[in-house]
Amino acid sequence: MSKVNELRLKRGEIWDKAKAFLDEHQDENGMLSAEDTEQYERMEREVSELGTAIDRLERAQQVERELNDPANTPLTSRPKSGITDKPGRASDEYKAAFWNMIRHRGSMPSVMNALQIGTDSEGGYLVPDEYERTLVQALEEENVLRSLCTIIRTESGDRKIPVVATHGTASWVEEEGQIPESDDSFNQISIGAHKVATMIKVSDELLQDAVFDIENYIATEFARRIGAAEEEAFLTGDGSAKPTGLLHEINGAGIGVTTAGNSFTADEIIDLVHSVRSVYRRNAIFLMNDGSVKALRKLKDGNGQYLWQPGLKEGQPDMLLNYRLVTSSFMPEISAGNKAVLFGDLKHYWIADRQGRSMQRLNELFAATGQVGFRATQRVDGRLVLAEAVKTLKIKAA
Repeated sequence: MSKVNELRLKRGEIWDKAKAFLDEHQDENGMLSAEDTEQYERMEREVSELGTAIDRLERAQQVERELNDPANTPLTSRPKSGITDKPGRASDEYKAAFWNMIRHRGSMPSVMNALQIGTDSEGGYLVPDEYERTLVQALEEENVLRSLCTIIRTESGDRKIPVVATHGTASWVEEEGQIPESDDSFNQISIGAHKVATMIKVSDELLQDAVFDIENYIATEFARRIGAAEEEAFLTGDGSAKPTGLLHEINGAGIGVTTAGNSFTADEIIDLVHSVRSVYRRNAIFLMNDGSVKALRKLKDGNGQYLWQPGLKEGQPDMLLNYRLVTSSFMPEISAGNKAVLFGDLKHYWIADRQGRSMQRLNELFAATGQVGFRATQRVDGRLVLAEAVKTLKIKAA
Protein backbone atom coordinates (compact mmCIF):
# COMPACT_ATOMS: atom_id res chain seq x y z
CA MET A 1 0.00 0.00 0.00
CA SER A 2 1.34 3.43 -0.93
CA LYS A 3 2.17 6.05 1.69
CA VAL A 4 -0.63 8.29 0.37
CA ASN A 5 -3.24 5.54 0.77
CA GLU A 6 -1.95 4.77 4.27
CA LEU A 7 -2.38 8.43 5.24
CA ARG A 8 -5.84 8.55 3.66
CA LEU A 9 -6.95 5.47 5.63
CA LYS A 10 -5.49 6.92 8.84
CA ARG A 11 -7.26 10.22 8.17
CA GLY A 12 -10.54 8.39 7.58
CA GLU A 13 -10.16 6.43 10.84
CA ILE A 14 -9.47 9.61 12.83
CA TRP A 15 -12.49 11.30 11.25
CA ASP A 16 -14.71 8.32 12.17
CA LYS A 17 -13.47 8.59 15.77
CA ALA A 18 -14.12 12.35 15.75
CA LYS A 19 -17.70 11.81 14.51
CA ALA A 20 -18.33 9.14 17.14
CA PHE A 21 -16.89 11.40 19.83
CA LEU A 22 -19.10 14.28 18.69
CA ASP A 23 -22.22 12.11 18.68
CA GLU A 24 -21.46 10.78 22.15
CA HIS A 25 -20.56 14.02 23.92
CA GLN A 26 -22.88 16.62 22.35
CA ASP A 27 -25.81 17.71 24.47
CA GLU A 28 -29.34 18.16 23.11
CA ASN A 29 -28.37 21.62 21.81
CA GLY A 30 -25.31 20.34 19.97
CA MET A 31 -22.91 21.85 22.53
CA LEU A 32 -19.70 20.37 23.97
CA SER A 33 -18.03 21.00 27.30
CA ALA A 34 -14.74 22.94 27.26
CA GLU A 35 -12.75 19.73 27.82
CA ASP A 36 -14.64 17.83 25.11
CA THR A 37 -14.28 20.75 22.71
CA GLU A 38 -10.50 20.72 23.19
CA GLN A 39 -10.32 16.96 22.54
CA TYR A 40 -12.57 17.16 19.46
CA GLU A 41 -10.60 20.09 17.99
CA ARG A 42 -7.38 18.13 18.53
CA MET A 43 -8.76 15.29 16.38
CA GLU A 44 -10.06 17.77 13.83
CA ARG A 45 -6.62 19.42 13.64
CA GLU A 46 -5.06 16.04 12.95
CA VAL A 47 -7.54 15.46 10.12
CA SER A 48 -6.59 18.83 8.57
CA GLU A 49 -2.85 18.25 8.99
CA LEU A 50 -3.07 14.81 7.39
CA GLY A 51 -4.99 16.36 4.49
CA THR A 52 -2.16 18.86 3.98
CA ALA A 53 0.43 16.07 4.12
CA ILE A 54 -1.53 14.02 1.57
CA ASP A 55 -1.73 16.96 -0.84
CA ARG A 56 2.02 17.54 -0.48
CA LEU A 57 2.85 13.87 -1.16
CA GLU A 58 0.56 13.72 -4.19
CA ARG A 59 2.23 16.81 -5.67
CA ALA A 60 5.64 15.25 -5.07
CA GLN A 61 4.53 12.02 -6.76
CA GLN A 62 3.27 13.99 -9.76
CA VAL A 63 6.64 15.74 -10.09
CA GLU A 64 8.42 12.39 -9.78
CA ARG A 65 6.28 10.91 -12.56
CA GLU A 66 7.02 13.85 -14.83
CA LEU A 67 10.76 13.59 -14.16
CA ASN A 68 10.71 9.87 -14.94
CA ASP A 69 8.98 10.35 -18.29
CA PRO A 70 11.32 9.72 -21.24
CA ALA A 71 12.99 12.89 -22.45
CA ASN A 72 12.31 11.98 -26.05
CA THR A 73 10.64 9.33 -28.16
CA PRO A 74 12.52 6.79 -30.28
CA LEU A 75 12.97 7.50 -33.99
CA THR A 76 10.57 5.49 -36.12
CA SER A 77 11.72 6.86 -39.47
CA ARG A 78 14.82 8.30 -41.06
CA PRO A 79 15.60 11.82 -39.83
CA LYS A 80 14.99 14.65 -42.23
CA SER A 81 17.83 16.85 -43.31
CA GLY A 82 17.94 20.58 -42.85
CA ILE A 83 16.28 20.67 -39.40
CA THR A 84 16.33 24.27 -38.18
CA ASP A 85 16.34 25.67 -34.69
CA LYS A 86 13.03 26.69 -33.16
CA PRO A 87 12.19 30.30 -33.98
CA GLY A 88 11.78 33.39 -31.82
CA ARG A 89 11.48 33.03 -28.06
CA ALA A 90 11.46 29.24 -28.40
CA SER A 91 14.99 29.18 -29.86
CA ASP A 92 18.00 27.90 -27.93
CA GLU A 93 19.84 31.13 -28.80
CA TYR A 94 17.16 33.26 -27.17
CA LYS A 95 17.03 31.04 -24.07
CA ALA A 96 20.82 31.17 -23.63
CA ALA A 97 20.91 34.94 -24.21
CA PHE A 98 18.06 35.53 -21.74
CA TRP A 99 19.74 33.68 -18.88
CA ASN A 100 23.12 35.22 -19.70
CA MET A 101 21.40 38.58 -19.38
CA ILE A 102 19.92 37.54 -16.03
CA ARG A 103 23.33 36.44 -14.73
CA HIS A 104 25.08 39.31 -16.60
CA ARG A 105 27.42 36.99 -18.46
CA GLY A 106 28.68 36.76 -22.02
CA SER A 107 29.33 39.29 -24.73
CA MET A 108 26.61 41.89 -24.33
CA PRO A 109 26.33 42.86 -28.03
CA SER A 110 25.58 39.26 -29.01
CA VAL A 111 23.23 38.86 -26.06
CA MET A 112 21.34 42.04 -26.90
CA ASN A 113 21.03 41.06 -30.56
CA ALA A 114 19.39 37.78 -29.62
CA LEU A 115 17.09 39.50 -27.12
CA GLN A 116 15.69 41.90 -29.72
CA ILE A 117 13.13 39.18 -30.44
CA GLY A 118 11.59 39.51 -26.99
CA THR A 119 11.97 43.19 -26.17
CA ASP A 120 9.06 44.39 -24.04
CA SER A 121 7.59 47.86 -24.47
CA GLU A 122 8.37 48.68 -20.83
CA GLY A 123 12.07 47.87 -21.02
CA GLY A 124 12.05 44.24 -19.91
CA TYR A 125 12.36 41.02 -21.91
CA LEU A 126 9.70 38.40 -22.52
CA VAL A 127 10.71 35.12 -20.91
CA PRO A 128 11.58 32.13 -23.16
CA ASP A 129 8.62 30.04 -24.30
CA GLU A 130 9.57 26.89 -22.39
CA TYR A 131 10.24 28.86 -19.21
CA GLU A 132 6.92 30.66 -19.60
CA ARG A 133 5.18 27.30 -19.53
CA THR A 134 7.07 26.54 -16.31
CA LEU A 135 5.80 29.81 -14.83
CA VAL A 136 2.23 29.10 -15.91
CA GLN A 137 2.36 25.63 -14.39
CA ALA A 138 3.81 27.04 -11.17
CA LEU A 139 1.08 29.69 -11.06
CA GLU A 140 -1.56 26.98 -11.41
CA GLU A 141 -0.06 25.19 -8.41
CA GLU A 142 0.04 28.35 -6.31
CA ASN A 143 -3.34 29.70 -7.42
CA VAL A 144 -6.16 27.21 -6.80
CA LEU A 145 -8.59 29.09 -9.09
CA ARG A 146 -6.43 28.67 -12.22
CA SER A 147 -7.11 24.92 -12.20
CA LEU A 148 -10.87 25.47 -11.78
CA CYS A 149 -11.60 28.32 -14.20
CA THR A 150 -11.38 28.79 -17.97
CA ILE A 151 -8.11 30.34 -19.15
CA ILE A 152 -7.87 32.21 -22.44
CA ARG A 153 -4.85 33.97 -23.93
CA THR A 154 -5.01 37.30 -25.70
CA GLU A 155 -2.43 39.16 -27.75
CA SER A 156 -3.80 42.68 -27.28
CA GLY A 157 -6.08 44.75 -25.04
CA ASP A 158 -9.80 44.36 -24.41
CA ARG A 159 -11.58 41.26 -25.62
CA LYS A 160 -15.33 41.38 -26.12
CA ILE A 161 -17.17 38.20 -25.10
CA PRO A 162 -20.75 37.82 -26.39
CA VAL A 163 -23.06 36.34 -23.75
CA VAL A 164 -26.65 35.19 -24.31
CA ALA A 165 -28.82 37.30 -22.01
CA THR A 166 -32.17 35.65 -22.84
CA HIS A 167 -32.98 32.57 -24.89
CA GLY A 168 -35.63 32.27 -27.56
CA THR A 169 -38.46 29.80 -27.05
CA ALA A 170 -40.51 27.39 -29.17
CA SER A 171 -44.31 27.67 -29.41
CA TRP A 172 -47.18 25.38 -30.38
CA VAL A 173 -49.02 26.64 -33.49
CA GLU A 174 -52.09 25.60 -35.44
CA GLU A 175 -51.81 23.96 -38.87
CA GLU A 176 -50.58 26.68 -41.28
CA GLY A 177 -50.54 29.11 -38.39
CA GLN A 178 -47.95 31.88 -38.10
CA ILE A 179 -44.82 30.97 -36.25
CA PRO A 180 -44.00 33.69 -33.69
CA GLU A 181 -40.55 35.22 -33.69
CA SER A 182 -38.42 34.49 -30.66
CA ASP A 183 -34.81 35.61 -30.82
CA ASP A 184 -31.96 35.28 -28.41
CA SER A 185 -30.68 38.56 -26.99
CA PHE A 186 -27.00 39.13 -26.35
CA ASN A 187 -24.86 41.16 -23.99
CA GLN A 188 -21.14 41.79 -24.19
CA ILE A 189 -18.61 41.36 -21.42
CA SER A 190 -15.24 43.03 -21.81
CA ILE A 191 -12.06 41.42 -20.50
CA GLY A 192 -8.96 43.59 -20.50
CA ALA A 193 -5.49 43.26 -19.00
CA HIS A 194 -4.41 44.52 -15.59
CA LYS A 195 -0.77 44.48 -14.56
CA VAL A 196 0.48 42.63 -11.50
CA ALA A 197 4.16 42.89 -10.65
CA THR A 198 6.76 41.88 -8.11
CA MET A 199 10.39 42.71 -7.35
CA ILE A 200 12.96 40.04 -6.51
CA LYS A 201 16.40 40.82 -5.04
CA VAL A 202 19.39 38.47 -5.30
CA SER A 203 22.93 39.06 -4.02
CA ASP A 204 25.75 39.41 -6.59
CA GLU A 205 27.59 36.45 -5.10
CA LEU A 206 24.57 34.15 -5.24
CA LEU A 207 23.76 35.21 -8.79
CA GLN A 208 27.25 34.36 -10.03
CA ASP A 209 27.27 31.01 -8.24
CA ALA A 210 26.81 28.36 -10.92
CA VAL A 211 25.34 25.97 -8.34
CA PHE A 212 22.47 28.37 -7.55
CA ASP A 213 19.40 27.49 -9.64
CA ILE A 214 18.31 31.02 -10.56
CA GLU A 215 15.64 29.76 -12.99
CA ASN A 216 13.84 27.66 -10.39
CA TYR A 217 14.19 30.35 -7.70
CA ILE A 218 12.63 33.07 -9.84
CA ALA A 219 9.84 30.75 -11.05
CA THR A 220 8.97 29.70 -7.50
CA GLU A 221 9.02 33.23 -6.09
CA PHE A 222 7.09 34.63 -9.04
CA ALA A 223 4.44 31.92 -8.65
CA ARG A 224 4.13 32.38 -4.89
CA ARG A 225 3.76 36.16 -4.97
CA ILE A 226 1.76 36.59 -8.16
CA GLY A 227 -0.34 33.49 -7.49
CA ALA A 228 -1.50 34.85 -4.13
CA ALA A 229 -2.29 38.29 -5.60
CA GLU A 230 -4.22 36.69 -8.48
CA GLU A 231 -6.26 34.34 -6.29
CA GLU A 232 -7.32 37.19 -4.01
CA ALA A 233 -8.33 39.35 -6.98
CA PHE A 234 -10.20 36.52 -8.73
CA LEU A 235 -12.33 36.22 -5.60
CA THR A 236 -12.64 39.74 -4.17
CA GLY A 237 -11.32 42.07 -6.89
CA ASP A 238 -13.38 45.20 -7.59
CA GLY A 239 -12.40 45.56 -11.27
CA SER A 240 -10.44 48.76 -10.63
CA ALA A 241 -6.87 48.15 -11.85
CA LYS A 242 -7.44 44.47 -11.05
CA PRO A 243 -9.76 41.64 -12.15
CA THR A 244 -13.44 41.57 -11.19
CA GLY A 245 -13.82 38.86 -8.55
CA LEU A 246 -16.38 36.10 -8.18
CA LEU A 247 -17.73 37.80 -5.03
CA HIS A 248 -18.21 41.24 -6.64
CA GLU A 249 -21.56 42.73 -5.63
CA ILE A 250 -22.68 43.64 -9.17
CA ASN A 251 -20.66 41.58 -11.67
CA GLY A 252 -20.00 38.54 -9.50
CA ALA A 253 -22.04 35.54 -8.41
CA GLY A 254 -25.55 36.14 -7.14
CA ILE A 255 -26.77 35.27 -3.65
CA GLY A 256 -28.34 31.82 -3.56
CA VAL A 257 -29.06 31.68 0.17
CA THR A 258 -28.98 34.16 3.04
CA THR A 259 -28.66 32.47 6.42
CA ALA A 260 -31.19 32.89 9.17
CA GLY A 261 -28.52 33.11 11.87
CA ASN A 262 -24.88 34.06 12.37
CA SER A 263 -23.62 30.83 10.76
CA PHE A 264 -25.01 28.31 8.29
CA THR A 265 -27.02 25.13 8.78
CA ALA A 266 -27.10 21.83 6.90
CA ASP A 267 -30.43 22.78 5.30
CA GLU A 268 -28.99 26.10 4.09
CA ILE A 269 -26.04 24.33 2.44
CA ILE A 270 -28.50 22.00 0.69
CA ASP A 271 -30.59 25.03 -0.36
CA LEU A 272 -27.45 26.61 -1.81
CA VAL A 273 -26.86 23.56 -4.01
CA HIS A 274 -30.39 23.75 -5.38
CA SER A 275 -30.18 27.50 -5.97
CA VAL A 276 -27.93 26.60 -8.94
CA ARG A 277 -29.67 25.10 -11.95
CA SER A 278 -29.06 21.37 -12.43
CA VAL A 279 -27.22 21.89 -15.73
CA TYR A 280 -24.49 23.78 -13.87
CA ARG A 281 -24.39 21.40 -10.91
CA ARG A 282 -22.80 18.63 -12.98
CA ASN A 283 -19.33 20.19 -12.71
CA ALA A 284 -19.92 22.31 -9.62
CA ILE A 285 -17.62 22.63 -6.62
CA PHE A 286 -17.80 24.22 -3.17
CA LEU A 287 -15.28 26.94 -2.34
CA MET A 288 -14.72 28.30 1.18
CA ASN A 289 -11.96 28.95 3.70
CA ASP A 290 -10.68 26.57 6.38
CA GLY A 291 -12.78 28.20 9.10
CA SER A 292 -15.95 27.42 7.15
CA VAL A 293 -14.80 23.83 6.59
CA LYS A 294 -14.32 23.49 10.34
CA ALA A 295 -17.93 24.59 10.92
CA LEU A 296 -19.15 22.23 8.19
CA ARG A 297 -17.59 19.16 9.77
CA LYS A 298 -20.18 19.23 12.55
CA LEU A 299 -23.23 19.45 10.27
CA LYS A 300 -25.53 16.48 9.51
CA ASP A 301 -28.23 15.97 6.91
CA GLY A 302 -31.80 14.88 7.69
CA ASN A 303 -30.69 11.24 7.92
CA GLY A 304 -28.08 11.96 10.56
CA GLN A 305 -25.16 11.63 8.11
CA TYR A 306 -22.32 14.14 8.25
CA LEU A 307 -22.25 16.40 5.19
CA TRP A 308 -18.44 16.50 4.94
CA GLN A 309 -16.67 13.35 3.77
CA PRO A 310 -12.86 12.97 3.54
CA GLY A 311 -11.37 11.59 0.32
CA LEU A 312 -10.28 8.02 1.11
CA LYS A 313 -8.76 6.98 -2.21
CA GLU A 314 -5.63 8.32 -3.86
CA GLY A 315 -6.43 11.38 -5.95
CA GLN A 316 -9.92 11.65 -4.47
CA PRO A 317 -10.77 15.11 -3.04
CA ASP A 318 -12.78 15.85 0.09
CA MET A 319 -16.49 15.94 -0.68
CA LEU A 320 -19.51 17.88 0.51
CA LEU A 321 -22.92 16.51 -0.55
CA ASN A 322 -21.03 14.55 -3.27
CA TYR A 323 -19.44 17.72 -4.67
CA ARG A 324 -15.74 18.49 -4.55
CA LEU A 325 -14.73 20.81 -1.70
CA VAL A 326 -11.92 23.32 -2.34
CA THR A 327 -10.46 25.75 0.17
CA SER A 328 -8.97 29.20 -0.34
CA SER A 329 -7.59 31.46 2.36
CA PHE A 330 -9.04 34.45 0.47
CA MET A 331 -12.67 33.37 0.89
CA PRO A 332 -14.38 35.45 3.61
CA GLU A 333 -14.80 34.23 7.18
CA ILE A 334 -18.17 33.32 8.68
CA SER A 335 -19.16 36.81 9.75
CA ALA A 336 -22.21 39.03 9.44
CA GLY A 337 -22.80 40.17 5.86
CA ASN A 338 -20.00 38.03 4.36
CA LYS A 339 -20.38 35.63 1.44
CA ALA A 340 -18.76 32.68 3.19
CA VAL A 341 -19.51 29.85 0.75
CA LEU A 342 -19.45 29.75 -3.03
CA PHE A 343 -20.98 26.94 -5.13
CA GLY A 344 -21.18 26.39 -8.86
CA ASP A 345 -19.32 25.66 -12.08
CA LEU A 346 -16.24 27.89 -12.02
CA LYS A 347 -15.46 27.16 -15.68
CA HIS A 348 -17.75 30.12 -16.32
CA TYR A 349 -15.21 32.43 -14.69
CA TRP A 350 -12.75 33.36 -17.44
CA ILE A 351 -9.13 34.28 -16.79
CA ALA A 352 -7.51 36.21 -19.65
CA ASP A 353 -3.71 36.05 -19.83
CA ARG A 354 -1.84 38.50 -22.03
CA GLN A 355 0.78 36.25 -23.61
CA GLY A 356 4.31 36.95 -22.52
CA ARG A 357 5.49 37.43 -18.98
CA SER A 358 8.36 39.87 -18.92
CA MET A 359 11.36 40.27 -16.70
CA GLN A 360 13.80 43.16 -16.29
CA ARG A 361 17.18 43.16 -14.56
CA LEU A 362 17.80 46.21 -12.35
CA ASN A 363 21.55 46.67 -11.92
CA GLU A 364 21.82 50.03 -10.16
CA LEU A 365 18.81 50.21 -7.85
CA PHE A 366 20.29 47.94 -5.15
CA ALA A 367 23.99 48.24 -6.09
CA ALA A 368 24.91 49.87 -2.76
CA THR A 369 23.91 46.69 -0.90
CA GLY A 370 25.57 44.32 -3.38
CA GLN A 371 22.28 43.07 -4.80
CA VAL A 372 20.61 42.86 -8.19
CA GLY A 373 16.89 43.35 -8.60
CA PHE A 374 14.55 41.57 -10.99
CA ARG A 375 11.18 43.02 -11.85
CA ALA A 376 8.67 40.46 -13.07
CA THR A 377 5.34 41.54 -14.55
CA GLN A 378 2.25 39.84 -15.85
CA ARG A 379 -0.93 41.20 -17.40
CA VAL A 380 -4.15 39.38 -16.59
CA ASP A 381 -7.88 39.95 -16.13
CA GLY A 382 -10.79 37.86 -14.91
CA ARG A 383 -14.57 38.03 -15.09
CA LEU A 384 -17.57 35.81 -14.42
CA VAL A 385 -19.21 35.51 -17.84
CA LEU A 386 -22.32 33.57 -16.76
CA ALA A 387 -23.60 34.66 -13.36
CA GLU A 388 -26.32 32.01 -13.11
CA ALA A 389 -23.67 29.25 -13.02
CA VAL A 390 -22.36 30.26 -9.58
CA LYS A 391 -24.16 31.22 -6.37
CA THR A 392 -23.06 32.29 -2.89
CA LEU A 393 -24.23 31.72 0.66
CA LYS A 394 -24.36 35.01 2.54
CA ILE A 395 -24.30 35.25 6.33
CA LYS A 396 -27.19 37.30 7.72
CA ALA A 397 -26.25 40.94 8.34
CA ALA A 398 -25.95 42.03 11.97
